[in-house]
Amino acid sequence: MVEEKTLVAENNQQQGVAVWLTGLSGAGKTTISIPLCEKLEAMGYRVQRMDGDVVRQKLTRDLGFSKEDRDKNIERVTFVAERLVKHGVITVCAFISPYRAERQYARSEIGRFVEIFVKCPIEVCEERDVKGLYAKARAGEIKNFTGIDDPYEEPENAEMTLDTSTTTLEEEVDSIIAYLQGNGYIM
Repeated sequence: MVEEKTLVAENNQQQGVAVWLTGLSGAGKTTISIPLCEKLEAMGYRVQRMDGDVVRQKLTRDLGFSKEDRDKNIERVTFVAERLVKHGVITVCAFISPYRAERQYARSEIGRFVEIFVKCPIEVCEERDVKGLYAKARAGEIKNFTGIDDPYEEPENAEMTLDTSTTTLEEEVDSIIAYLQGNGYIM
């Protein structure tokens, strides 16, 4: 493993790919993205994690949650991800990204793109919700909340679907790594 790690890094043979995790709030996108990045880094890959909450604080804090603002958010994220992928970085993107058209836009702009539907029943997402966002949305305190009063359009052709209500985090990360290896994205 160490020889492969050194070989990839020293010979700069790594090709970038966007690993796009999409799903409802609380489905497990961030939870999966952190150990996934750690495992890829331990394998010797250059990795960048882009998380919806962090991006909203830094890059897109001027945007709200209307459909237009959500689309603009994904357009900006897509631009950054495309640049990283072009320069050989595995870019793990964890965004609700509720609309198929915007995910398709990201795919077409980035090119090397793996869409992973992080599937989870809304009831389980609500149980996991430590911020109480679902309760606030159901009480009408938050408008345009995905899954409550704003739609989430499930992927029709995702490369992978992970049901986080029935699998372990280790299984999910291992499944993604196996997919990336099996399809030539990583060694």
